[in-house]
Amino acid sequence: MSVRYAILGLLAQKPRHGYELRSAFHAVVGGEETWNVKPAQVYATLSRLAEAGWVAEEGVEQGSGPEKRIYDITPQGRQALEQWFYSGVAPEHQRDEFFVKLMIALVTGDVQPRRVIQTQRVFLYRELHAVTVLRQSYNLRTQLAQVLMIDKAIMHLEADLRWLDMVEGRLEEIQRQPLPEPDIRPRGRPRKVEV
Repeated sequence: MSVRYAILGLLAQKPRHGYELRSAFHAVVGGEETWNVKPAQVYATLSRLAEAGWVAEEGVEQGSGPEKRIYDITPQGRQALEQWFYSGVAPEHQRDEFFVKLMIALVTGDVQPRRVIQTQRVFLYRELHAVTVLRQSYNLRTQLAQVLMIDKAIMHLEADLRWLDMVEGRLEEIQRQPLPEPDIRPRGRPRKVEV
């Protein structure tokens, strides 16, 4: 997800300064441990949003510390935010590091694919345990949004574990198939054909 739309949404709620935007983002997503956004990322995003005309500096807050620039969403920013709300979000399941690791293990022939699968399975079970413990720490009456996010993470981990079982069950069949090879294309300019 692009953090810029989250920042636009938080500015649609009310004008804010950068540090307040970062704190509000962490509050919405369930804390820094869920999704940590660095202050530099917030300010760089605000700068890009201002360049695009989606946010504008509303004023400067004076206090006991350094002055803080207050940002607000523009009408163009509201339009972009609305388009984001009503467009689908593509999941990023196809760029999976474990899948690449398993394929490379099969290609090299130097590694035991079942051991690679078992190592991943142990890792996923540990992750599942950790998020399940975290879910139990939330109060359903006041932190339902965070519970829903954790439930999604739990379901993804469970699906990954089922997928590992399926891959392991078909591993011998996969190993009997030819390994994927790249299409080698000649380099340089094509030869001229004489007529």
